[in-house]
Amino acid sequence: MDLRQLKYFLEIVKHKSITKASESLHISQPALSKMIKGLEDELGIPLIVRTNKTSDITDAGLVVMEYAQKVMLLMDEMAITLNDMTNLSRGQIHIGLPPIIGSLFFPKVLAKFHLKYPNVHINFTEYGAARVVKSVEEGEFELGVAVLPIEEQHFDIYPIVEEEMKLLVHREHPLAIQEIVELHELKDEEFIFYSEEFALHQIMRNECISQGFEPKVLFKSSQWDFMSEMVAANLGVTALPESICNRVQNPEIKIINLRPAIQWNLAVIAKKDRYLSFAARTFINFILNEKQFFHYN
Repeated sequence: MDLRQLKYFLEIVKHKSITKASESLHISQPALSKMIKGLEDELGIPLIVRTNKTSDITDAGLVVMEYAQKVMLLMDEMAITLNDMTNLSRGQIHIGLPPIIGSLFFPKVLAKFHLKYPNVHINFTEYGAARVVKSVEEGEFELGVAVLPIEEQHFDIYPIVEEEMKLLVHREHPLAIQEIVELHELKDEEFIFYSEEFALHQIMRNECISQGFEPKVLFKSSQWDFMSEMVAANLGVTALPESICNRVQNPEIKIINLRPAIQWNLAVIAKKDRYLSFAARTFINFILNEKQFFHYN
């Protein structure tokens, strides 16, 4: 058994097809089939059920897949460790980031970080918050930015933002004259929510339920500016983090404090007990020392 066999096996699992895997790996299909057959013969058990259209994984294949992923991750970590030892002035960081967070906070952070560490390359991938957490746990990303709370036993957590949610209503809405609105006062309102893939969707829904009502969601969106414009058109109410509210300039909108306070807390996360590259550790220390970038004015 060698690493190439495991790598090729994982590629077949990924594509569920020997044909597609061979195209991705740029090797012939017969050569790939022969290599996987050799792995099966060595292990003494079938790993893949081959049909005309797909290559389905067997129960034994699932076990091999799990261990193969661990082996490949360890090999990646070894390469990173050796690179850190031989060339500390260079590095690469893979970060998972919810889109809303990237647009709010990270351009200024990245600009200053790049000036200080021009040879460190940062690769951002935008996912919803829940997927970011899952991807960090599975090793796709070294770091992620997550909305708290998360399962702390699996992650090292570095808080960067602590804010409250604010209520946005049309200026002629009956609640617009109030400086503070109790959440239970909104039980009959029609809401504009973030889509389900955003952590804010579940945060607001859970808070409403804790106050005794299921929110009536009229619209869902992935764009805060579109949501605020719908409020300006008097199509409903919404709740957004303070940093976003500071960007809302429409005179048709009144921004009001909510009670009880609903927290929107962000943190950089890394999987516990996983090796972090020198570049990733440097990035964490940098943003913890530059927290003013995470307070939008």
